[in-house]
Amino acid sequence: MAKKRGQGEGSVFKRKDGLWVAQITIETGRQKSKYFHSQREARDWLKLTQTQIDNGLNLSTANVDLATFLNKWFDAHKLSVRPNTSALYWQMLDNHIIPSLGKMKLKDIRPDHIQNFYTLKMKAGTSKAVIGIIHSVLHLAFEQAMKWGLIGRNPVDAVIKPKRKSKEIKTLDENQTRALLSTVVNTRYQALFWMAITTGLRKGELLGLKWSDLDWRKKQIQVQRQIQRIQKEGLVFCELKSKSGKRIVVLSDEMINKLQQHLDLQDMGKSFAGDQWQENDLIFPSNNGTPMDGHHILDKFKKLLKQAELPDMRFHDLRHTAATLMLKQGVHPKIVQERLGHSNITMTLNTYSHVLPSMQEEMANKLDELLMPIDVSDELKPREK
Repeated sequence: MAKKRGQGEGSVFKRKDGLWVAQITIETGRQKSKYFHSQREARDWLKLTQTQIDNGLNLSTANVDLATFLNKWFDAHKLSVRPNTSALYWQMLDNHIIPSLGKMKLKDIRPDHIQNFYTLKMKAGTSKAVIGIIHSVLHLAFEQAMKWGLIGRNPVDAVIKPKRKSKEIKTLDENQTRALLSTVVNTRYQALFWMAITTGLRKGELLGLKWSDLDWRKKQIQVQRQIQRIQKEGLVFCELKSKSGKRIVVLSDEMINKLQQHLDLQDMGKSFAGDQWQENDLIFPSNNGTPMDGHHILDKFKKLLKQAELPDMRFHDLRHTAATLMLKQGVHPKIVQERLGHSNITMTLNTYSHVLPSMQEEMANKLDELLMPIDVSDELKPREK
C-alpha cells in the first residue's frame, strides 16, 4: 500500500500533452494541483507553496472568494478605527473593490490583477485620491490575510500606486490675517476664527471643544475629541486623528478675552433659544446647542474671504497659516509640532519647509551681526585739544 504524503509534501511531473504538473498535499489530506508550461515554473510554485504552508498558510480557507474575506476582515478591522475611517473603508469596499474583484479567489489575486483594476478605475474617471485610499484598504486587508495564514505574501506590495498630486498649501500673511479677523469682530464667529489662527486646531477639533476642556486660570485648553459627519449617523463625537492629537494648548491673554466675550454671547443665545436649546457644553455649537456642522463653518469662511477681498482657500489652510505665522515669529518647530498635534517634528518640518528659506536668511544675517567685530577705530583716535 502506497504511503500517504504528509502536509506540504509534493511532486512535479510531466503530462503526455507536454504540460508540467505541480502537486502538493494540503492540511485536509487532499492534493492541490497546478499546471505550467515549464518544469521550472512548476518547481518554483511548489517551493513557494511549501514555504507558505510552513509559515502557516491555510490553503483551504484561502480558497474563499475575495468578497467573503473582505467582509470578514472589515468586521474585525472596523473595531480598531474611528467611525469616519470605518465608513470610508466600507465605501471603498462596497463601491469599488468588491464589485470589481470580489468574485476572484483570495489565493488567486496577483499584483497584475490589482494593477489592471487601478487602470480601469482611472479610465472610468476615478480620481487618484480615491485610488490611493483603495490601495491603502487593499494593503491592510491582504496584510491581515498574511497574519491569519491565508496567503503567503501581500500582492499589493508589488503594485504601483498612482502618484497623487499634493495639495497646494495656501496661507495668509500678517496683514491678510488681520483683514480676515476684522470681518468677525463682535460676532459669534470671532472666537472661533481667533482660535483657528492662533492654535492651528483642525475644524473638527475646534467644533469638538467643550467648556470643561478650558482651564481659565492656567489659560490652557485640552484637545480631546473632534466632531465628524458619519454616513447614516450624522454629526458624532469621534476620537482624534492620532494619539499625539490629544494635547494641551496654551492660549494667549487676548484669546482668553475673546472666549469670555464668546461665553457672554452664548448665554444670550441660550436665553433666546429657550426650550429649543440642547446643552452639550460645546464652546462652538449651533444656534440651539447641538454640534455645529463643519459645512456651515466652511460656507461662512468662504463668505468672509470674499468680504475681506482675500484669495479663496480651504478652511484647513488656516491651520497652515497658524503654523507659518508661528515659525516666522521664531517659535521653535518643536513647539509648533506640539500645538498642531503632529506625531513627530519631521512631519512639521516637511510640511512647512517653504518657510525655512526665509528663516535661514534671517538666521544668516543675525549670525553676521553676532560675529562681526565692532568698529571702534573712531573711539581709539586721540581727541583734539
